[in-house]
Amino acid sequence: MCGIAGIVSQRPIESRELLALEKMTASLRHRGPDGEGCFRDPNVALAMRRLSIIDLAGGWQPIYNEDRTLAIVANGEIYNYLELREQLESRGHVLQTEGDIETILHLYEEDGLDCVQHLRGMFAFALWDSRRRRLLLARDRMGEKPLYLYEANGTLVFSSEMRSLIASGQVPFELDANAVNSYFHYQYVPEPLTPLRGVRKLDAAHLLTVQIDNWAVDEKCYWRMEDAPALEGDAPELIRDQLDKVSALVIRSDVPVGVALSGGLDSSAIAALAVHKYPGTMHAFSVGYPGRPPYDERADARSLADYLDMPFHEIELTTSDMVSFFPELVYLRDDPIADISGFGYYAVTKIAREQNVPVLLQGQGGDELFWGYGWVQSAARESARKRLLADRSSVARLRCYLKVQLPREVSRLGLGEWVHDAGGLRTGWQSLRRDREAPGNQLVFYDLVSDFRDFAREAKRVYTRSFLAQLNGSSPTSLFTKDLETDQIDIALTQLICDTYLRENGITQGDRLAMASSIELRLPFLDYRLVETVIGLRKMQSDSRNPPKSWLKAAISDLLPDWVMSRPKRGFSPPVMEWHREIFKVHGANLADGYLQQHGVLNPESAQRLAQGEFPQNAITPLSFKALVLEMWCRRMTN
Repeated sequence: MCGIAGIVSQRPIESRELLALEKMTASLRHRGPDGEGCFRDPNVALAMRRLSIIDLAGGWQPIYNEDRTLAIVANGEIYNYLELREQLESRGHVLQTEGDIETILHLYEEDGLDCVQHLRGMFAFALWDSRRRRLLLARDRMGEKPLYLYEANGTLVFSSEMRSLIASGQVPFELDANAVNSYFHYQYVPEPLTPLRGVRKLDAAHLLTVQIDNWAVDEKCYWRMEDAPALEGDAPELIRDQLDKVSALVIRSDVPVGVALSGGLDSSAIAALAVHKYPGTMHAFSVGYPGRPPYDERADARSLADYLDMPFHEIELTTSDMVSFFPELVYLRDDPIADISGFGYYAVTKIAREQNVPVLLQGQGGDELFWGYGWVQSAARESARKRLLADRSSVARLRCYLKVQLPREVSRLGLGEWVHDAGGLRTGWQSLRRDREAPGNQLVFYDLVSDFRDFAREAKRVYTRSFLAQLNGSSPTSLFTKDLETDQIDIALTQLICDTYLRENGITQGDRLAMASSIELRLPFLDYRLVETVIGLRKMQSDSRNPPKSWLKAAISDLLPDWVMSRPKRGFSPPVMEWHREIFKVHGANLADGYLQQHGVLNPESAQRLAQGEFPQNAITPLSFKALVLEMWCRRMTN
């Protein structure tokens, strides 16, 4: 695991640009505290910081092929490197290291740009081909490892982190209006956009080549989950087979490996799968809160750790610690991400580092792959209904949308909600209006989320006129507007939730906060062969109407006891209202006449109102918190 950075230019690189690269590399020290390396060519300069995980003595970068015509710097891990090494050596390749990254060079010698097709893991790399005078940048299929790009005047600058790019002094800090608008709708900026104009991420599963002599910059996608071949068979059996295979791969390491453990199914499954294959003692790490409130998961996590005979480590997160650390937390996430639970991600990786466990497994991806979010299941059903009814008569549509339903539960609260919803008629009418007003090819997706809908109504009241003009009629709904057949909707919704919430809110946050403590985070559920298996099965047998995670639960039913399998969904859930209130007491005033107001994003009235920390009853992540996170991010990035 490392941080990489580089500059490639049509003209010879000058000393000021080399100094900029040094600043970028220094900014990545937390990603690689064990050492650094660099490569120089008249038109290319590459650099990296190393976190030693595999081949501790010999895996230093840059790495070269046999005749030194190729050089590579890379971030990540190639989990199937042992199998690749064996294949390459059988074909006559001479490998100089015992590590994983060198395999990419020799695969490139054989297959060129298709070298990425052989890689099973997480990676972002820069490979210089001196014969072709071509630089290749590549990113893994699910987007676990980041790569930021800025191109101007025949020069391309890239780095593993946004703040590294900014540290170079080569990138002007200018907010991108469409990206900011998407942020306020989603609570993050969906890739490949970033908040800064001119800066983007190399999208997941993409290659970018730069041909120096004629300065041709080309980008292409080399994999899409929705292209996975249809797969017949027993879903739990096939999924379990892939889980067993990937759990054996992700524990390959020359340093200790642990697991971030909550009380939920996903992290429990990863722990149970990995602990039985790990050759040493695997440690578990969790977080909790003072007074052990109902959402404190330590007892559940410890129970499973004891069941699996894993040493257990915990940390208690106080409100005062969160409030004081909040500005730094915003900065460490690198992108503005308005997820108040991020402090838990940071804390669990910090205690892992303190226990000298530099590799941590985590269960991210299980919810997105296996319908763990009820609203995504609803989106699939409602999108299918919308497509099916598009050509039906008005009467047929009314009958389908306006149905009286029985109460979900016979209780005062349940009956009260049922009466308020007029037995489901109110919700049905709102859905009908939504589907009639939206374009026919717009899927039902994030517009099911109250925060998204509320801000869509609020935007004109919040933004300045000049900022609204910059949006030029663009809409965040474009992400989920596409022409599909009805039978493709389940696949499309899986792809959308993985490309949006999982990648930018989950993966990005996890990577940056883990690397802040020099921890390599591994996410077994994101193994592309597991993903292809799920998608292939879904093409033959829809599971969107099954109970949440039915395939996953059936696949691991023999691994975990019933008291784990039957638990409700759990995560590192904090005391949201208390943290929000105290954060705004200390930091809320920054919004009043702050960066966002001074630079024409928020109008003065909205900035003053949001500075008070309002938290509407139906909000998940309130607008006030999103605004404060972006405000603090802008301040830290420009200081």
